[in-house]
Amino acid sequence: MLGSGLSNQAGASVAALAFPVIGPAGVVAIRQWVAAGVLWAAGRPRLRSFTAAQWRPVLGLALVFAVMNLSLYAAIDRIGLGLAVTLEFLGPLTVALAGSRRRIDALCAPAAAAAVVVLARPSPSTDYPGVGLALLAAACWGCYIMLNRAVGRNLPGLEGPAAAAAVSGALYVPVGALVLWQHPPTPAALAGALAAGVLSSAVPFLADLLALRRVPAHFFGVFMSVNPVFAALVGLVVLHQHLDAIAWAAIWVIVGANAVAVATASSAPTRGMVRIRRNRTAG
Repeated sequence: MLGSGLSNQAGASVAALAFPVIGPAGVVAIRQWVAAGVLWAAGRPRLRSFTAAQWRPVLGLALVFAVMNLSLYAAIDRIGLGLAVTLEFLGPLTVALAGSRRRIDALCAPAAAAAVVVLARPSPSTDYPGVGLALLAAACWGCYIMLNRAVGRNLPGLEGPAAAAAVSGALYVPVGALVLWQHPPTPAALAGALAAGVLSSAVPFLADLLALRRVPAHFFGVFMSVNPVFAALVGLVVLHQHLDAIAWAAIWVIVGANAVAVATASSAPTRGMVRIRRNRTAG
């Protein structure tokens, strides 16, 4: 679990190093192609057997994959890895709290909302486009959760996510070709983008599968809540992005709210959230 979380965030930090050369769009295109290859090999979808009812959520999932990663990487480019990933984490937290009538969740929601305000710190110098892109990534992650449930009901195994990753990768062919033609990648930038695809897709996917064979599902879900902390630490070490004490406190509040929401949920929703988090490495 530790390796999965650190690999995911290390991949994002390596991707950020390639932004000055090929930009977030170029990095995301290469990452989507890597993810498509990994998931296609793992899921082996039989596309010809898909019905129209099965294709609809798959296409929706493919669109979410495409927008989610581009908005997140663009946010990382503007506001830093730690803040962007923390704000993105509001997506699964919102889904976990939506419709809940538990008293503990009623406390988690305003605590997380207050922490977001502290992180954003509205002022004339605030990078509102960067914050908005991170929140768009959060909304996409929430949509991903709902769509992945629909895909899971209609298709066996990893066929649905694999098909969605392949379609998303295909959507990025013209985008990636245009960006890479206008901004020819250096060997270092190309290596960074490829490494991002491996570290943020292939490694977490395999590590999560192995971890889920050894630890309870609810414990896995709680542990994954510390990804924003990993992102802030990796951003500090690799990208030298420093956060002050107030920002760190806000990150821990959001992490705590998510951990409490997952840990206190009933066993069935917890398993669903874990399956969703595991498969998210496709994006």
